[in-house]
Amino acid sequence: MTNSSSPSKPTVISQRRDFLAANSGLRVARPGFVLLARPNGELGKRYGITITKRIGNAVVRNRMKRRFRELLWDALPGEGLPNHDHILIGREGGVERDFAAMRAELSGALRRAAEGKGDPPRRRGSNRPRKGNRR
Repeated sequence: MTNSSSPSKPTVISQRRDFLAANSGLRVARPGFVLLARPNGELGKRYGITITKRIGNAVVRNRMKRRFRELLWDALPGEGLPNHDHILIGREGGVERDFAAMRAELSGALRRAAEGKGDPPRRRGSNRPRKGNRR
């Protein structure tokens, strides 16, 4: 039995072009992750997770993905932006963070995104040299 008053379950983003398109959306940074939110037309609430190899080995990255998936499953039905793509990008130290603290941070990030208050665009290459520019 499905209850029509319950929020719809978010779906998974699987195509690379959708992840790339989310970069042009709203960006809200938190200590354990960065949330990207972008309108997707009428496709409903969708989510994606990205963890780079800089975060750690496969075991660490998979643990972080599992934690993010649980956070998103819990938060998006009630707090997610309707007809938006939500991308979580893992940050260093995110796997060690307290789950309740990360849940509160995600709620705050979703609230800021709903208000249209994103963080300023990131500055490319200001802190570290890019691969081809090492001296």
